[in-house]
Amino acid sequence: MITYLLFIYLVLVNLIGLYLMYTDKKRSMLKQYRISEKTLWQTAILGGVLGVTVGMRLFRHKTKHPHFKWGLPLLLIIEGGIIYFFLLIY
Repeated sequence: MITYLLFIYLVLVNLIGLYLMYTDKKRSMLKQYRISEKTLWQTAILGGVLGVTVGMRLFRHKTKHPHFKWGLPLLLIIEGGIIYFFLLIY
């Protein structure tokens, strides 16, 4: 049961991360108010790192920022390890 809830949570938070990257890219092209980098990082840290990383690559957004370019893949590896360890326990 707990792994099912974890799966649902991760799917939702990654969809949110993907949507945030899409929205921020669209807003940047239209010169509108942007989503803060803090919000993007918070979403990534809360489990949405895959969605934010895919959004970065798919929409070619924030790819020139070294802390996104290198930080998100590193965070993805770390979170992947944590999730793998969690699944081994349960």
